[in-house]
Amino acid sequence: MSVFRMLAVMAALGSAGWARAESLVLLTENLAPFNMAVSGSNFAKGEGVSGISSDTLRAVCERAQVECQQILRFPWARVYQQTLNDPGYGLFSVARTTERESLFKWVGPIASNDWVLIAKADNPIVLNDLQGAAPYRIGGYQGDAISQYLIDRGLTVHTSLRDKQNLKKLVNGQVDLWVTSDPAGLYMARKEGVTALKVVQRFRTAELYLALNKNTPDALVEKLQGALEGLRAEGRLGAIAAPYQ
Repeated sequence: MSVFRMLAVMAALGSAGWARAESLVLLTENLAPFNMAVSGSNFAKGEGVSGISSDTLRAVCERAQVECQQILRFPWARVYQQTLNDPGYGLFSVARTTERESLFKWVGPIASNDWVLIAKADNPIVLNDLQGAAPYRIGGYQGDAISQYLIDRGLTVHTSLRDKQNLKKLVNGQVDLWVTSDPAGLYMARKEGVTALKVVQRFRTAELYLALNKNTPDALVEKLQGALEGLRAEGRLGAIAAPYQ
C-alpha cells in the first residue's frame, strides 16, 4: 500500500471514529409531560418518545448535528445505572442534585419541575413547612430524587416501583400524602381521571437536565449546551413546551 493510500485510509478511519463519538443514546422513563411513550407502554424509542424534554433534546441534537437515539425504558434505576456505567449514554429528565453533581456531565436546564406534597382535595391537612408532614403517611417513587430529598431530612417515605401506584394509594386512602412534582404528577393524575387533589406543600423548584456519562468529551457537551442556549434565545423552548401545557 502506498504512503498516500495509507494516509487516506487512516484519515477515513479517523473520520469514522469521530462520527461515532458524535452520537449518543439518550435514555429516559415515563415522566409526563416531560418524557413519555406515545403508546403508553414502558418501552419506546425514536419518534415513539415524546414530551417537553424529549422534543427539546431532539431539537438540540438536530442543531448541534449530533446523532441522538432516544430510548424509553423501565425502571428508572436501570437506565440511571446504565448512564453511570456506559460511555456514549445520557439520561433525561434528571434533577441536578448535589449528590449527583460529580457523577455526570450536564446539559441544561431543559425544563423545570416543582417538588410538591399532594393530598386529596377533601383532606384537611395544612402544612406550614416540610417537617410538618412527618406524622403523615407519605407515598413516593422508588429511586426518585424527590423521595430521597424527604428521606434525607428524616421523613419516612413508603416508595413504590411505579409512581402511578402512589396516586392509587392516595385515592384509596393508603397514604395521606403523595410526594411528586408539578406539572408531572398532576398531569399524570389528570390522565387517570383524578382531579380532586390539592398541593399542600410546594417545597422546591428543580431544574431538569440531560445527564451525560462522565466520559463524554467536553467538546460534545459544550456543543449541545450551545445548541440549547441558541434555541432558548430564539424563544423556541416555549414553543416546544406549549402543546403539553
